[in-house]
Amino acid sequence: MGRRVIPEADARVVRAAEPADALGRQLGVLGGTFDPPHVGHLWLATLAADALGLDRVLFMPAAQPPHKGGRLVSRATERLLMTRLAIAGDPTFELCAIEMERDGPSYTIDSVAELERMYGPETRLVLIMAADSLEQIDTWREPDRLLERVEWAVGPRPGIELPDRAALEARFGPGASRIHLLAGPSLDVSSSEIRRRVAAGLAIRYLVPRGVEELIVDRGLYRRG
Repeated sequence: MGRRVIPEADARVVRAAEPADALGRQLGVLGGTFDPPHVGHLWLATLAADALGLDRVLFMPAAQPPHKGGRLVSRATERLLMTRLAIAGDPTFELCAIEMERDGPSYTIDSVAELERMYGPETRLVLIMAADSLEQIDTWREPDRLLERVEWAVGPRPGIELPDRAALEARFGPGASRIHLLAGPSLDVSSSEIRRRVAAGLAIRYLVPRGVEELIVDRGLYRRG
């Protein structure tokens, strides 16, 4: 299978074949389906960047997310373009297309190994997730090995309490020290709610960046039928 075509936009794209250009820097990695990307994703990335002094945050859309329970997701090209539009204009954010360029399910442990090869051992990698993802971490592939390889930054999610240190240590042992809990307000926004609102003909302005909203309207995404 050849490499997928990535649509043109302003945001810079990190590809698998790209040489390391961030040696010694601190990079956050925010993965997800991004179907669509919304202000909650941007806020979580910003919260992590501010709290941990990250130089950049890579937005890494999944080609075939293994945790979606069989739900059909939008085409890869559309989700890539929406993500590029969402992060355009913020120099801290970059689009990372490595999962889109790899066949098969998008396992984070495989992507982390690829990022380590790209950027080298001098670069600090921090995996960014919301509290609901941490709750489901044991459904991920090799979560303990993942924590050995990269730090985690866990942000708040409405209705889900962040675990305390005792709970983290009980589950992860000494590795719990590599998990950073992010303090700050949480935004009650979800991609599923945005899709539902679009299907019902309801407004999504201010829930997604303007460029994402315009693309959804122009291409008729998430409409019923």
